[in-house]
Amino acid sequence: MLNYNRIKMEVNKRKRIKHIGFDDFGFSVIGILILGIASTYLFNASIFGLSFIEVIITLGVMLFFAATYWFINRAVMIFLRNKFPDLKDSIQRIVLLFLAIITTVISVDFIGTKLFSYIGLNVNYNFQERGKALLSIIFISIMTMAIYEAIYFYVRLKKSVREEEQSKQAIIQAQLDALRNQAQPHFFFNTLNTLRDIIDQNSKEDAKEFVDKLSDMYRFLLEAGNANLIPLRDELKFSKAYIHIQSERFGDNLKLNWNIPEASLDAMIVPISLQLLLENAIKHNVISRAKPLEVNINIIDDCIVVDNSIQVKSTQLSSTKVGLKNIQKRYTLITEKSVKIVDNGNQFSVSLPLLKTSEQKNSHESIDN
Repeated sequence: MLNYNRIKMEVNKRKRIKHIGFDDFGFSVIGILILGIASTYLFNASIFGLSFIEVIITLGVMLFFAATYWFINRAVMIFLRNKFPDLKDSIQRIVLLFLAIITTVISVDFIGTKLFSYIGLNVNYNFQERGKALLSIIFISIMTMAIYEAIYFYVRLKKSVREEEQSKQAIIQAQLDALRNQAQPHFFFNTLNTLRDIIDQNSKEDAKEFVDKLSDMYRFLLEAGNANLIPLRDELKFSKAYIHIQSERFGDNLKLNWNIPEASLDAMIVPISLQLLLENAIKHNVISRAKPLEVNINIIDDCIVVDNSIQVKSTQLSSTKVGLKNIQKRYTLITEKSVKIVDNGNQFSVSLPLLKTSEQKNSHESIDN
């Protein structure tokens, strides 16, 4: 029985929150008491000089009127909210509620007074005499309903802001998904070109080993595929696996200088971003015995910086034009920190910010959480 009552109370509480916007049980109890005491004063129903029973009856009558005013006005308010739920209908709803309060107070006072006179209480109804008191009660009732409406507006405003934020987050997440999905085919496209070159220039065993390494890399892509940020140590592992594959193709003509301190390995980075930079350096520059390519990877001012000398190829392979733009767009969506690109004609350098979870934009942080 106790559990049943507890469940029933919880259900009623949820209903109050659903219709009112907050649990107004305590607010209603206090409001009815204040309205009942105010009614006693306004109608000059003095309790001094009365017997105990007469005091109880007088206060009971006033609380009955107060509770009736309250719950009828509250029910009308809920009805109007269900009838006119949109914020654009607020003026219409408030005007109707205002008229309903006036009608309710006057009607309840008239009907209640007549009812009590029928059951033997000596009550003479005179609207002119009671008008001033009724006006005060109407004013108190309007103020009470105004508190309800203010809370309702606040709750609806919070809901509207939350829905707008969720909409923005959905758009950002869709853009990030599109960019992430764009980066992976870009990687696939370029690795197929590399595989073609290996098949043309190397043995079948080299091509088989390349495919094996490639399968390991795609395993990483699948595991990190849904993440917007990953630890630098994971991105380094992926990038070094990619470079290992390329070293089989270029040998000592491709040299990478990794200067990454241990303290930076837990920083966060956009997935496949470092690998894309290395891929672009290899793809767009001459790499030969006469012109070996040296790529430096350093940590400078909380950024991982990839730079290399520019050794433009006379003929370029077909390109999807995705790499750098993709990285820039993903960083723009995730953080206020931007990717920096420096091209002075001789040296090409790209700086990728290393991030903390707290440095993500608020909307994107909500997505991850």
